[in-house]
Amino acid sequence: MEVRAKKYLGQHFLKDEHIAQQIAESLTGSTPHVLEIGPGMGVLTKYLQANPALDFHAIEIDTESVAYLHDHYPSLHVIEGDFLKLDLRELFSEPFAVIGNFPYNISSQILFKVYENRNSIPEVVGMFQKEVAERVAAKPGSKTYGILSVLLSAFYDIEYLFTVHEHVFNPPPKVKSAVIRLQRNHVSALPCDEALFAKVVKIGFNQRRKTLRNALKQLNMDISAVPDGLLSQRAEQLTVADFVTITNSVKEIPTNQ
Repeated sequence: MEVRAKKYLGQHFLKDEHIAQQIAESLTGSTPHVLEIGPGMGVLTKYLQANPALDFHAIEIDTESVAYLHDHYPSLHVIEGDFLKLDLRELFSEPFAVIGNFPYNISSQILFKVYENRNSIPEVVGMFQKEVAERVAAKPGSKTYGILSVLLSAFYDIEYLFTVHEHVFNPPPKVKSAVIRLQRNHVSALPCDEALFAKVVKIGFNQRRKTLRNALKQLNMDISAVPDGLLSQRAEQLTVADFVTITNSVKEIPTNQ
């Protein structure tokens, strides 16, 4: 049963109870409403379910894992489905935290969905491939700093909590993992067009070896008002505030009448 689930999900199941407990205890209690993504055989679920203060739900895509969870955690509200396709507005009427040992093959997509629903998700605690965790937690100037680093740090305080070694999984992955925590900051909205901000960030990092002056040519907008000091840098060198400045400086190119 586990093997088929792992093959389908691209997931490695955590078998170390101490690590599972550490992950569960990394939630700060910012909200009592909690959603676990991909609980599998429930090693993390056990510690979350044991907390009577939580309004706890889980979402699992694998039917055999869902059956296992129903058998072993009969009071748990298990949603059978795909988190990436879930309408989160229908799940909780209040803000909720997200937690999980996330499948490596969709972990970045999970974080993009968190970003899109940032006003509903005040906290995320998750285990990721170490490389992804480092990228999300990276600061400007780091070679691992990227699109998710900028988008998420605009609205979340991000902490790299601890590294998880290969031997605590079944089967052992070929890479190390890490647990990070995202906590919503006090930025309710950026002082710019947020859709354009995201577009500028993605264009900058999609050609990260180029300066912003060259990368932004794809934007097909007037960049003459963008400060030269920003245009001469690469995306990995820029802060969230820098990207806000660029977003507010670019202009639509007037069409000829």
